[in-house]
Amino acid sequence: MKVPFLDLKASYVELKREMDTAYSRVMESGWYILGEEVERFEQEFAEYCGARHCVGVGNGLEALHLILRAVGIGRGDEVIVPANTYIATWLAVSQVGAKPVPVDVEANSHSMPEELISQAVTSRTKAIIPVHLYGLPADLDAVNSVARKYNLLVVEDAAQAHGARYKEKKVGVLGDAAAFSFYPGKNLGAVGDGGAVVTNDSGIAEKVRLLRNYGSKVKYHHEVAGYNSRLDPLQAAFLCVKLRYLDAWNVRRKALAASYLNDLKHVVGLTLPFVPAWADPVWHVFPVFCQQRNDLQSFLEDCGIGTLIHYPIPPHLSSAYGGYGWKQGDFPVSESISRRELSLPIWPQMDEYERLLVTQAIKQFCLR
Repeated sequence: MKVPFLDLKASYVELKREMDTAYSRVMESGWYILGEEVERFEQEFAEYCGARHCVGVGNGLEALHLILRAVGIGRGDEVIVPANTYIATWLAVSQVGAKPVPVDVEANSHSMPEELISQAVTSRTKAIIPVHLYGLPADLDAVNSVARKYNLLVVEDAAQAHGARYKEKKVGVLGDAAAFSFYPGKNLGAVGDGGAVVTNDSGIAEKVRLLRNYGSKVKYHHEVAGYNSRLDPLQAAFLCVKLRYLDAWNVRRKALAASYLNDLKHVVGLTLPFVPAWADPVWHVFPVFCQQRNDLQSFLEDCGIGTLIHYPIPPHLSSAYGGYGWKQGDFPVSESISRRELSLPIWPQMDEYERLLVTQAIKQFCLR
C-alpha cells in the first residue's frame, strides 16, 4: 500500500455534493469576477478569524504584497523576516522595493527570539513579518514587544495556519494585518490559487480593496496605480463550503499529529516538532528533523511513502537573493533546519493505518 504525501482529491470526495452545488450556483449566476460569492466568503472568513475585515485576493504572496503597499512601505525601507520561511515572505518585501532583513529562529519553537528581532531594528525598519510556519503559531508576544518599542507594524504571514491559536486567540488578529493563502494543499484550500488579507484596520482593508482591483472603486476611475489580484468567485464558493469543515478537519490533523508524536517519541536519531505551551497548532505540515534526512526520504520513497522538504534552500542562500552578500553560516539555526527537515504525510482524510505505515517505516530506518 502506498501513502502519498497529500491526497487533495479526498476532500472533494468527502464534500462532493456541496462542492458540486457551489460550482453549479456560480456557473449559472453568470457572474465570474468579485460579486456576492466573494463578499460572502470575506464576511464568513472575517467572522471565523474574529476580525472586522477580510479582503479576498489572488494568492498568499499578493496578500502580503498588498498589505505592505497599503501601509506605505517601499524603497529604502526595511522589513524584518525570519530566515527560516518560504521565500514568498521575502518576495513580498522585495516587490514593494524594501529590503528583507532576516533574523535567525529559535531552535525549538522556530520563532524569532525577541533579542534577535531587537538587534535587527534600524532607523529604516518599518515592519516585522512573523511567520506561523508549519501551522505552528509564532511567538507574537516577542514580536509585538519589539514592535511597540520601536513603533513598527506587525504583518502576520498566516499562509499555513488557518485556525491556529496563540494563547487562545486565533492567528490573523494578533498584529496590524495578516495574509492567508488558499493554495490547494492548505488547511483551507481552494481548487486553484487564492488568498486573503485579514485585519481590524479599516484603512488597511479599504486600501487593499482599492489596490487589488486596478486601483479602482468605480469602473474606469483609477485612484492609484493598482494591481489585478482578485479572489475568484468560484474559489470563494468552494472556500465557503470548506470553511464549515475547517475546525473538524483541524481536529483530525491534530489527532494524526498526536499519534506521530506518541509513536516516534523514543526513536533515536529523530527530532520531533516542539509545541510551546502558548501554541495550539493546526499541523499544516508535520515536520521531523534527522541528520540523515535525504537517506530517510529515499528509504520512505522506496517503501511507497511520500514526503516533502520544507525548505531545502533558505532564502538567504537562494540565487534570488545572491546579490545581498549573505553566506553559509550567517543564520546557522535556519540552515540546520533546512538540512534536517522532512515533512511527513498528513491530511484530514488520512486514516490511522496509513499513519501507522509511516511510523513503522521510520522506525525500521532508524533501527538500521
